[in-house]
Amino acid sequence: MQVIPAIDIEKGRSRVVFWPGVSTGVGAPTDRPERIAEHFVGLGAPLVHVVDFDGARRGAPVNLEAIGAIAGRVATPLQLAGGLDSAEAIQVAFAAGATRVVTSLAVADDAAVLRACLDVAGDWLAVGLDARADRLAAFPWHRPATPTLHDLLSELAGRGVRRFVLGHATGDAEVGQIAAIARTVDADLLVAGGVGDVEGVRRVRDAGAAGIILGEALLSGAIDYETAREAAA
Repeated sequence: MQVIPAIDIEKGRSRVVFWPGVSTGVGAPTDRPERIAEHFVGLGAPLVHVVDFDGARRGAPVNLEAIGAIAGRVATPLQLAGGLDSAEAIQVAFAAGATRVVTSLAVADDAAVLRACLDVAGDWLAVGLDARADRLAAFPWHRPATPTLHDLLSELAGRGVRRFVLGHATGDAEVGQIAAIARTVDADLLVAGGVGDVEGVRRVRDAGAAGIILGEALLSGAIDYETAREAAA
């Protein structure tokens, strides 16, 4: 299972200050996204996940300069989320330096928009959603009944989606669903949020997820990246 570092960007800076030497008192803290990305790529990160907080609020990419700075510093694939709910927004993200994109559940519920986004991004498009049943039920669906997580992902995989980013998918019920989905749906499952220790990494690994996205847990030092990689192996 891949361990994917995440950087949340607001006004061009990381929302969490990262101090790589916090345990030893050496080095210096930084909120520069490109420096944080370079650090984790140097440790072997196969992918960097970036959330454009301003873009999510505006509904279109905002932190393009920061995305470009990361892309200019590392050769590792860059996965961007936030404000990417149209084909045009995805094109802007790719032009800025992103190589993968994450759309919201709103796109997944609109067949025409999803098709347009897939036409631009292909296999490099992921759909992001909250895996908790109550949050899934609360979404304003354009269909007569709320789908189960398994049925929704099966449907979207059948329409060409090859990757899903599942938020809040670390509870017992959600982990059980991931295990069932991983066995039956032809798509990569990436779990984001809710893991604060190495044991949590192991639970997600054992469920069959293709990757785990760790943000504040890594940047705060709660989880050491190399230890997380060992737990995910």
